[in-house]
Amino acid sequence: MKLERLGGDSTEGQSPTLFLSDRSTYVTQGWSTDDPRTIEIPHRLIRYLKPGTCLGALLRDTGHGTFMLTGEPVTDAEALEQIRLPGHESAIEVPVGTERRRDAAPGVR
Repeated sequence: MKLERLGGDSTEGQSPTLFLSDRSTYVTQGWSTDDPRTIEIPHRLIRYLKPGTCLGALLRDTGHGTFMLTGEPVTDAEALEQIRLPGHESAIEVPVGTERRRDAAPGVR
């Protein structure tokens, strides 16, 4: 899987970072949790999403400036080589969602 780095909270190779994959999914690098399918990311990371899109997964607000994000753990060797995860971090893959206005009528985007 090839990744396009969209932006991150620190320098390249450091977490947290948001990528767009060649499979039209978001790959998100963040801090590991007890659940291998869940990572913790700062609120500010979502500013790197492509316009008109969102993470196609539920974000749970921790109440201290971060979200918990659940998806499929990244196991693809090519992707992991591009990300270069430190030991305390993990990467998950989630669908690219389409942003929808909250006040829109059903079926209207």
